[in-house]
Amino acid sequence: MKNKALIAVFLIFIISGCSKSAERYFNQGIELSRKKDFKTAAIFFQKSCDGGILKGCCNLGLLYDNGIGVQQNYSKAKELYEKACNGGNARGCSNLGALYNNGQGVQQNYSKAKELYEKACNGGSGMGCDNIGILYVNGQGVKQNYSKAKEFFKKACDGWNAKGCNDLGSLYVDGQGVKQNYSKAKELYEKACDGGNARGCNNIGLLYVNGQGVKQNYSKAKEFFKKACDGGSPYGCKNYSKL
Repeated sequence: MKNKALIAVFLIFIISGCSKSAERYFNQGIELSRKKDFKTAAIFFQKSCDGGILKGCCNLGLLYDNGIGVQQNYSKAKELYEKACNGGNARGCSNLGALYNNGQGVQQNYSKAKELYEKACNGGSGMGCDNIGILYVNGQGVKQNYSKAKEFFKKACDGWNAKGCNDLGSLYVDGQGVKQNYSKAKELYEKACDGGNARGCNNIGLLYVNGQGVKQNYSKAKEFFKKACDGGSPYGCKNYSKL
C-alpha cells in the first residue's frame, strides 16, 4: 500500500511538471506571436497542445486557418479546433463552427455551425453568441429571425464581445427585431468602438454624417472615420477620404 501511495504521488508530480512545461510553451508562443515570429510560435503552440493545453491547440489552429507562420491548411485547423472544442475550449468550438459556416476544410453545413456556435456560446464565448446571431440575421441553418438575432447579439455584447455590440447596434439602426432607435444604436456602437471594433467606430461616424441620434457634425464624423481607418476598417478609410 505504501509503495502504491508513493507511485501515485510520483505520477501526480510528473503530470504537474508536464502541465507546467506545456503552459510555459504556450506563454512562449504568445510572446513570439507578439514579436510577429509566428513560425517559431507555431512550434511552441504545438508543444503546448501536445502537453494538453487546449488554448495552445486553438491558437495553433488559428495559424493553420489563416496561413500565418505555417502553410494554410483548413483540415489541420479543423483537427486542432476539434481537439480544443472536445476538451471544453469554447473558442475552439466557435472557430470550428466558422469552418463549417464557410465550408473550409469541411463541407459547408450551417446546422453544424450553429450547433458548434451554441456550444461555444454556452461555454462563455461571446464570439460564438455573435455568430449565432449572424445565422439568424441571414437565415442560414435557421429561419430568419431578427428577434432571436437580437437575443444572441445582446448576450455577446454583455459578455464584452465588441462585434456583438456593433451588430446589435445595427439592428437598432434598421429597426430589425427591435424598435428603431438611433440613440441606442450610438450607445452600442460606442461600446463596440471602445472595445476595439473598427466597424463600430465607422458606424458612429455615419450617425454623425446623417444626424441620426446625434446632431449632424462632420468634424465628429471625420474623427470616428479616422479611428476606424486606423483600426483597419476599409470603410472607415473610404469615408474619411470623402470628408
